[in-house]
Amino acid sequence: MNKRYLAIAGYLVALALIVVSIVYFTTPADHLPTLFPGHDIASTKTHAKHGLAAILLALGAVAFAWFQGGPSSPKEEQRGPNSDN
Repeated sequence: MNKRYLAIAGYLVALALIVVSIVYFTTPADHLPTLFPGHDIASTKTHAKHGLAAILLALGAVAFAWFQGGPSSPKEEQRGPNSDN
C-alpha cells in the first residue's frame, strides 16, 4: 500500500477521534450515542477521561500519519525532488 494513502488514513482517523473527544467533553453520559463506551441512562456527568483518551489516540494517529508522509528513503531527502543524481 502506498505510504501516502496510509498518511491520509491516519489524518482521517485523527479527525474522527477529535470529533469523538468533543462529543465526550460536551455531552452528558445519558445523551451519548449507545455505541460509545460510557453511555449510561442514569448518569448525567460527562466523561472527561474518555475524551482525554480520544485526544491522546488522535495525537498518536497524527504522529503515525506524519511519519508515513515523509520521504521514502534518506537519499531522496538529500538529493531533493528535482535532482538528476
